[in-house]
Amino acid sequence: MKAAVFHGPERGLVVEDVPVPTIGPSEALIKVAACGACHTDLHYIEHGVPTFKKPPIILGHEASGIVEEIGPGVTNVRKGQRVLIPAVLTCGKCVACRQGRENICSDMKMLGNHFDGAYAEYVAVPSKDLLDLPESVPLQEASIIADALSTPFHAVKNRARVQPGDRVVVFGCGGVGINAVQLAVLAGAYVIAVDVNERKLEWAKQFGAAVTVNGSKVERVSKEIKKLTDGGADIVLEVIGNPKTFEEAFECVRIGGRLVAVGYTHEAAQIVSGKIMFKELEVVGSLGCRPVDYIPLIRMVAQRRIDLKKIVTHRFPLPEIRGAFDVMHAGESLRSIVIP
Repeated sequence: MKAAVFHGPERGLVVEDVPVPTIGPSEALIKVAACGACHTDLHYIEHGVPTFKKPPIILGHEASGIVEEIGPGVTNVRKGQRVLIPAVLTCGKCVACRQGRENICSDMKMLGNHFDGAYAEYVAVPSKDLLDLPESVPLQEASIIADALSTPFHAVKNRARVQPGDRVVVFGCGGVGINAVQLAVLAGAYVIAVDVNERKLEWAKQFGAAVTVNGSKVERVSKEIKKLTDGGADIVLEVIGNPKTFEEAFECVRIGGRLVAVGYTHEAAQIVSGKIMFKELEVVGSLGCRPVDYIPLIRMVAQRRIDLKKIVTHRFPLPEIRGAFDVMHAGESLRSIVIP
């Protein structure tokens, strides 16, 4: 089969022929319909972030497909079934899993990181994690539910705890951020979107943002937000993963408000801890999505409350996968999908 194999920083990503994966007794072989191109993959390819499985490794963690084959111990899916593969697979046994917080499982495994992923014609995964996709959900576009939608869904619903009427600021309007915008709007919030790319800010308006702020055209984003919200936002989500924007996001939160860190960075940010105490602020992290939350999210897509085709702005065949990262670099895409 054809697959996009990451050979390390020197050789990068190479589309080549590799064997079709073999499956164990409790696994399923999935014929990949599509796999979303995520900024996380750029961290591996260009930014020196190591994968848990040393290269060569097939990348890609945001996938949907059709069950091609099942192991003898599999009873929860059948051959020919349409399925979503969650980006992160959980153990179900650790303390976090037992507490219903599987997204911070102590033994989590990530597709295209701990084991070979879905930039390929086929991928092998444990069947227990697979989720059924109804016919009303477009199969290729459904791939982005696995991360670009599920990550902000958890952030908005469980960590930010957005309520109707909340004033919510979203920093970053890329693939994850734009969905944070639309999910916060669906939750009844008044949403302000922040970015430096006018095209992305225009998309944010299309997804329901009441106001947009171009961070490159104002003196301080926090000053602008305080003007727009009469002193500060109820909730701010930082979906970029940049220390400077995290610091600015922190300054946008009103007294008693909440800051949610959704974007990843390994660099330190400087915030005044005394402000957390004196303003009684909440600063919380948000990682991935709990398995239980995929069910209502898939239902929202099936009910057409979320339009996947509007989010997927580009499609690339597997041999042209580099194009997905080129449009990402150029800020021209919301989400691209790679189709084997």
